[in-house]
Amino acid sequence: MKLWNSKLQGKLKEAVVAVVPIIVIVLILSFSIAPLTPSIILSFLMGALMVIVGMMFFTLGAETSMTPIGEKVGAKMTQSKNIILIVSLAFLLGVMITISEPDLQVLASQVPSIPNMTLILAVALGVGVFLVVAILRILFGIPLAKLLVICYIAVFVLAFLVPADFRAMAFDSGGVTTGPMTVPFIMALGVGIAAIRNDKSAADDSFGLVALCSVGPILAVLLLGMVFHPTESSYSVTQIPQVEDTVELWHMFAHEIPHYMGEMAISLLPIVVFFAIFQIISLRLTKRSLSKIITGLVYTYIGLVLFLCGANVGFMPAGNYLGGVLAGSEFKFLLIPLGALIGFFIVRAEPAVYVLNHQVEEITDGRISARAMGMALSLGVAASVALAMTRVITGIPVLYFLIPGYAIAIILSFKVPRIFTAIAFDSGGVASGPMTATFLLPLAQGACLAVGGNLVADAFGVVAMVAMTPLITIQIMGAVQMMKQNKPTPAEHALAAFDDDAIIEL
Repeated sequence: MKLWNSKLQGKLKEAVVAVVPIIVIVLILSFSIAPLTPSIILSFLMGALMVIVGMMFFTLGAETSMTPIGEKVGAKMTQSKNIILIVSLAFLLGVMITISEPDLQVLASQVPSIPNMTLILAVALGVGVFLVVAILRILFGIPLAKLLVICYIAVFVLAFLVPADFRAMAFDSGGVTTGPMTVPFIMALGVGIAAIRNDKSAADDSFGLVALCSVGPILAVLLLGMVFHPTESSYSVTQIPQVEDTVELWHMFAHEIPHYMGEMAISLLPIVVFFAIFQIISLRLTKRSLSKIITGLVYTYIGLVLFLCGANVGFMPAGNYLGGVLAGSEFKFLLIPLGALIGFFIVRAEPAVYVLNHQVEEITDGRISARAMGMALSLGVAASVALAMTRVITGIPVLYFLIPGYAIAIILSFKVPRIFTAIAFDSGGVASGPMTATFLLPLAQGACLAVGGNLVADAFGVVAMVAMTPLITIQIMGAVQMMKQNKPTPAEHALAAFDDDAIIEL
């Protein structure tokens, strides 16, 4: 118990460091150029407290349950050497996890003309197919860069065949469906599958599952857009909370908690059932290991309930209102640098980002530190939010940013070590999580309404932008590291000079 408590204290400190900068920024804005109502600021602060506590429980729970489950299931799947069994299980797992992803329900309600269940099943099938592709890539050592070129050529060809207003939403789907429930499990699955290979590239290939699973939803939604030909969005305006006192504030959050408890129970159920079947059939873990995983699952559940309730009930209205106030004032263009500042810090509060950063540090034996990963992600998201706010204000089409952005990312993938490409494309799906959906997207929507823009074409696309820029910044980090490794040290320079002098004397 003491060990659990000490770990919780460490996770609490990390969560506070991640969320407090966002609180400070919003408070400074609310007391200066973007005044917020007492109801909104109180809801935001209450939501921030729940986000901090939720992050604390989730990060510890994911570390002690989701990661070991994914690694053990992945290793057992591939030990059978039966490709048909591996493909069948991977497809089933991808479909089950995606259907249970809570963020997908939000996306389904926003896409017009397509029935919710049709969209959910299509996206789930897309993830299932691409999870199979990702696992086969690891088993056979297929270069990720070549697969990504083929996938994104297909994506952008299809993008020109659907209505322009629908493109941003289709690209957003790639980030939304790889949420906090799926990412830790899928990433750990890759580590477990790669563990059966003994070659030196196995660790590098353990990354890339999230990257390919993010492509499936984009292709699925684009294909549906061609069939259903949606023409307008069923966007619903975020409800601004109105509370009279702190008791009413608590009742507002308490009323929503049972909803998220039900959602998270449904979301966790497929993973729990899948793991239980594997435990009975082949894993047969000791009681101690099993007890640790069950405790971790409970922590994961509690953390996600608190995190999502705090983010959706507290952060979403604050982001929407703040965007509207800033865009409707004389400081409209301040949205661009302020968006970059918020984006820089908000990615640190994404639950799955912590999992990615520490897994990268562990797999690479510290060669790529969690701190360096965090900085590269923060810079990438800062750039993406600045670009997204520029789009909101100017109405520039999303493909004007996505096509050159992905072109740069694909070119870099052939120039940097393969592990950086895999990590970078995984990071895109990880960075565009619930904090983006509940604060940055409402911020863009509120600003878009204030300037009279097209909500579907201009506000949507924030998630897509956040998913794109880390592909570039992390690969640039890889290029810089590669140059440092190739650069001679002062001792090597001196030795070279000594050798030259010796040759001259001879």
